[in-house]
Amino acid sequence: MIMTEAEHKLKLLGIRMTPIRIEMLDIFINSAGKALGNKDIELYLENPDRITVYRTLKTFEQKGLIHQVMDGTGVTKFAICIDDCDNHSHHDEHAHFRCEKCGKTSCLDGGITLPSDIPNGYRIKNVHLVLEGWCAECK
Repeated sequence: MIMTEAEHKLKLLGIRMTPIRIEMLDIFINSAGKALGNKDIELYLENPDRITVYRTLKTFEQKGLIHQVMDGTGVTKFAICIDDCDNHSHHDEHAHFRCEKCGKTSCLDGGITLPSDIPNGYRIKNVHLVLEGWCAECK
């Protein structure tokens, strides 16, 4: 039997394969580069259980499959991670773009360069950079 990409990723990371996990990971794979909130994900699912969706998102994030996207809307969104993220560290230090017209948030290629003059004693834990404007579809 041939495995789907979602099934392969779940197996590789030792995540138990359930229909909802496979379906949710497929949603992220098919939406690569776009950030999705809980409500966005629930639109794709038939009769979604919000607790299961929440727990699945937490599992995916802990295992390095998805990362949080803070886009300034107050709604936590998630996007699929690059392949070298794992449960020990995420390597998704990149900017995001939020369209002010349609509300979509997308991951932007390339890393973020941090300023070299961070004061002594400060330690950076997370970086969230959001660019806002109009996307190519809304321009």
